[in-house]
Amino acid sequence: MAAPSEEIPGPDLLTQAINSFSLPSDSTAQDGTTPSLPPAMAALRNKSADEILSDLNKTPLFMTSLEENDDLEALKALAYEGTPLEVSTGFKERGNESFKERGFKDAKEFYTKAINVLLLEVRKRQKGEKKTEEEGGEEEVKREIAVLEACLVNRAACHLELKNYRSCTLDCGSALRINPGNVKAFYRSSRALLSLDRIPEADDACARGLALDPENKSLRAVAQDIIKRNAQVAAKKKAELEREQKRRVEEVTLKAALKARGIKTRQTAQPPEMEDARIQLVPDHADPTSTLAFPTVLLYPLALESDFIKEFNETETLGHHLDYILPVPWDKVLYTPKRVECYMETITGGLVKVGRNVTLLKILTTANVEVVDGVARIFVLPKSKAEGWVQEFKRKKAAEKVA
Repeated sequence: MAAPSEEIPGPDLLTQAINSFSLPSDSTAQDGTTPSLPPAMAALRNKSADEILSDLNKTPLFMTSLEENDDLEALKALAYEGTPLEVSTGFKERGNESFKERGFKDAKEFYTKAINVLLLEVRKRQKGEKKTEEEGGEEEVKREIAVLEACLVNRAACHLELKNYRSCTLDCGSALRINPGNVKAFYRSSRALLSLDRIPEADDACARGLALDPENKSLRAVAQDIIKRNAQVAAKKKAELEREQKRRVEEVTLKAALKARGIKTRQTAQPPEMEDARIQLVPDHADPTSTLAFPTVLLYPLALESDFIKEFNETETLGHHLDYILPVPWDKVLYTPKRVECYMETITGGLVKVGRNVTLLKILTTANVEVVDGVARIFVLPKSKAEGWVQEFKRKKAAEKVA
């Protein structure tokens, strides 16, 4: 677990925090001591002092209005023996014991209690309720700050084990504002940032830690993991870019193929879910010399049934598909290849009869029909009932136009 640092700054953590928030956006690259602040903290840079204080009061580490915080308020009522330093040290030691036993949640709670006890003392001094000279003076304050730093770094270790990566970076950032030379804080923040795939920030934190301790094995291991993950992310981005470029080429080529053939298409506001079925060029989606294949649905309106053909090639005839689809299992008498008639709806709302020996390309280019939502639709009727259905279809369309 983290050891207290040898050099401990003054106790006014709130002032330090405000000063760090007020730095320009590129200050971290200049001072070489602290990692980039998380986005939520960086957003405070352009706020006034009052606005910063208001926001900080919502964060336990920097609270000045304790009355509204139940956890810290409860600490006031704790019945404990010993000074705040002794009580917080006791919580820290219990946290260390739980951590060694891999009880990370329990350890986190003990460290949190220690942190809150010490923050109460910090706030009392800031509000003038307690003088530094009381109960040990400056040396006591330095020891309190040392325990606070250790508990923050140790709680960060718990967050890391529990995969609370953002909380880990926040605790590490708080520890580094107390002691910019805390190598463990740099290690744990770099490991958490790497887990969040915030690679540039992880690299920055790791580099700052190695600048302080070049032979640190943990940091050197993180550095290697950062290099490896960066290569993986770069390869993934490259593959995604190549896929996107290929998709765009296929899209442009498909549009050109449809336009060259004079095939009409239209999209509605609510297209059906097609999964991977779509109009495409086969066998090569990006080759304009390939043939077009269309998802096609055979509708049996009198039976309220349907069949789906995933790829109806433009060179194939309707009869080719009817021969293996018919007869249908639910009616082997009326629905046979030679006892049905097929129709497609025209752009104007009429019907055109489709011969079984005509290719799909000829139907789509000469029959004034369109492919809606990427699906060709063909009505299949028993010959004995086709005429009646056609008349009813026309009557309904006429009524819709009047309405």
